[in-house]
Amino acid sequence: MISLQHLYKSFNDKQVLRDMSIEVERGESLVIVGGSGTGKSVTLKHIIGLIKPDSGHVIVDGQEINAMTALELNRFRRRFGMAFQEGALFDSMTVFENIAFPLRRHTKMTENEIRDRVEACIDKVHLNVDVAQRRPSELSGGMRRRVGFARAISLQPEILLFDEPTTGLDPVISDVIAELIREMDKTLATTTVTITHDMKVAFKIADRVAMLYEGHIIEQGTPQQFQASKNPIVCQFIEGRAEGPLTAD
Repeated sequence: MISLQHLYKSFNDKQVLRDMSIEVERGESLVIVGGSGTGKSVTLKHIIGLIKPDSGHVIVDGQEINAMTALELNRFRRRFGMAFQEGALFDSMTVFENIAFPLRRHTKMTENEIRDRVEACIDKVHLNVDVAQRRPSELSGGMRRRVGFARAISLQPEILLFDEPTTGLDPVISDVIAELIREMDKTLATTTVTITHDMKVAFKIADRVAMLYEGHIIEQGTPQQFQASKNPIVCQFIEGRAEGPLTAD
């Protein structure tokens, strides 16, 4: 479904991706892990076409993203749902308006149809429909993430992208969010790519885990295979000793 082939990307003098390649099968849940600044978010932005690589190919469902016109890319992005860090909700809008926003922008649905879809999405993320008239500032961090998920699935996407879905949440809420992502992945039958530095979450939601280090993938496999890795950098990261620079020593 997604193929990233030999991506290189630099910003000014900083090279972020170096010959980065990975494949994501249709219906698979891939989790990309790595420390801060390793290029995880940059990778997601390449998949959805927000960034173009200096060289390399981004192919989604057989189509080269970089070859599309702006109009073609805008239409193609409707096949994606993206849940941003910390929800990224519009503070001036109610929960209902936040979830309805992409429906009003990209579809010709009637207001009754929009209401039904919004309520269905709220139910899908296990929130009470009464939350629809509240504003993001009135919600807890975990609830804001769920509203962000509801907005991400409102257009019934084929591909879901999650950017650090549990950052800033306590362990209990992080576990709830991980369970919800796994449930959504299975019930919606989507292809899912998640980036995170939280290994507990990664192992819970992934069919496959891949580690990004120094701009390329150094290890990938099922959660069981990943945990059994002998790569010292991977072991260091899993054990939580990755606060400073990772080394191969």
